[in-house]
Parts: sequence; C-alpha cells; structure tokens
Amino acid sequence: MPHPAYEAFDALAQRSGYQLVDPPILQPAGLFLDLLGEDMRRRAFLTTDAEGEEFCLRPDFTIPVSLHHLKAVQAGGVGAYAYRGPVFRFRNDGPSEFLQAGFENFGRGDKPAADAEMLAIAIEAARDLGLAAPTIRMGDAGIVTAMLDALDLPPVWRRRLASDLRRSKDLDEDLARLGSTAPKNGAAAYAGFLAALEGSDPGSARAAVADLLSIAGIQPIGGRSVDEIADRFLEQAALSSGLGVDADKVAITRRIFAVAGDPDSASAELRTIADEARLDLNAALDAFDERTGFFAARDIDVAAIKFATGFGRRLDYYTGFVFELTDPAAPADARVGGGRYDQLMSQLGAAEAVPAVGCSIWLDRFGGDA
Repeated sequence: MPHPAYEAFDALAQRSGYQLVDPPILQPAGLFLDLLGEDMRRRAFLTTDAEGEEFCLRPDFTIPVSLHHLKAVQAGGVGAYAYRGPVFRFRNDGPSEFLQAGFENFGRGDKPAADAEMLAIAIEAARDLGLAAPTIRMGDAGIVTAMLDALDLPPVWRRRLASDLRRSKDLDEDLARLGSTAPKNGAAAYAGFLAALEGSDPGSARAAVADLLSIAGIQPIGGRSVDEIADRFLEQAALSSGLGVDADKVAITRRIFAVAGDPDSASAELRTIADEARLDLNAALDAFDERTGFFAARDIDVAAIKFATGFGRRLDYYTGFVFELTDPAAPADARVGGGRYDQLMSQLGAAEAVPAVGCSIWLDRFGGDA
C-alpha cells in the first residue's frame, strides 16, 4: 500500500517540473563507500554476488539519481528529478529500512537561483507533509573552502576543518588545537616514525605507512583501503605532533567559524572580518548575497533562516550551500536536508563538472498520516 505522503509529494513534483524516477535498490557498494564518507561506511548494508562483487542496499538516492542523469542526458544537459521509496542504513533511533523522498537538479549554471528553488521546494514539501513553520538551518561549505584557501593553512588543517563541517562535534576541539605547538598525549609513540618520514613527499610517506600496515597484516576495514587507513594515520600523527598555526590565522579562523545569524547579518560580519584580515572572500560572499536575494524573491523569510559558518551535513560530497529543516518541537531530527554538490558527477565519471543541488525528505519523521 503506498505511503500516505506519496500523493502530496507526487503532486508537488509534478507542479514543480521534476520527473519521478525509481533507481534500483541494489547498488554497487564501492561508489557509496568511496563517496558518502566514513559515517555511511559504518551504516551501509553490504552483500556479495557469486563473482565476489560487492553491492549494497540503496543507502540514499542522490548517487543512483546522479547515475541515472549521467546515462539519460549528455554532459552539460539539465535534468530535474524526484524520487521516493525505501532506503537502507543502520540507525540507532529507528528502523534501518525507511522511506525517503526528494529532489535533485542537475546542470543549471544559475547556481544561486537553483539553490533558492531547492530550498523553496523543500519548504513547500514540509508544509504539504504537515510541518507549516519549520526551523531552517543553513551553512555554506564554499565560504569555508574560500576562507581556508585565503588563509593558506597547512593542508592537514584544511582537510581537518573542512571535514569538521560533517562532524560538528569535533569542530570546537579542533579549533582549540589549531594554535597548539605542544604534542598531544601519545604523540611520542610515533615521533620516531614521523621523524623518519620528515622531508618525504606525501606519496612516499603514504606508501611507507601502507607498507607497514600490510606487513602487519592489516586488511581493509569497513570499506577502507590500506591507503585510506594510511592517510588517516598520517593526519592523526601530524595533528598530534603539535603542528601549530600562526596566532593571527588562528584568531581569524575562530572568528569566521563563530559567525552565526540570519544570512544578511552573517554576510556583513564575514565581510568585516575579511576586510580587517585582508582576505579575498568577495567571490564567495557575492554568490552568498545573490542567493539570499533569490530567497527573498521566492518569499522565503530570510530573517528567519539560521545561518552558521560551522554548520554542515554528514555526507562528504557537499561543496557549497547546505540546509536542514527541522520541527521546532523536535530539533534533533532533520525532516528535510540537502545542498549543493558540484563535484559528485565528475567523481561518478562525467567528463566535466556538472552543477548539482538537491534535498532529501525523511517521510517517516512526518508520521504516517502526513
């Protein structure tokens, strides 16, 4: 029997011009394990066919719908798709098979307008499903990337702080460690090994660690290759060895990550910080402001949006605008979440980058009578 929410969702997809698609439930596991990040590795349901090929039950729709677009449309073509159906991933707070719906939009060069359309559709979907006044949380991975590039932080810290947007619980701890030059407890355990690697290029250092892990008999764990385990070890070793950052850069980084408020006030504060620090964030902030203008044009209450530089979502592929809609009475669980992921299509085999933005809707969190 169809879920009660399907009728309202299908009507929204039709009037918004999104084609309904239904990708296969069984998907190649490697794509999801490589592209969705460490959190998804732990929660995916894996199986192997008779030839030893690894598959997974569909843990989300974005990658399958992206693959559908790659097959259906030539590179650079525009595509707008809607989907609904079961997904499968382990959850502590509910069934591991649950219903998800959503929208994906590919190929539009007018990114700020496309972002605003996606947020407007997400808000309309929430209202159709019974959440009339959702709390809107928003971040922008593009601004964080522009800030890290402008500050020219060490590569290990760029990767770490960018990934912290997907693991918000670590951000405060890492900001506290950013300026430290003192080794973290336990660093002495591999200080000699780090000294032996000093001066090596990253590829050689990675190969040395990978060789040691192989000699020790360590096999891929949870979808990770030995090279990925080696990368993780090198990152942790570098962080623990006390690789400090200039105090001025630390202060600027902390100020930027502390910015929070509605999009207009946040933009003004970020511009002030950038001007004082002589950082060129103009391109990222101009796009941010243009998107805010499109929000207003779609009658979205900009003043009610809760932006935070340190806000991110758990999946690895987001590159820009990200958002979540929650019930003010139950803020811990997102009802709708999404954002921009312009690099994913290239990672899936597209010959060139394809602009992409989308959102997912957790139908079970709206209740069966939505």
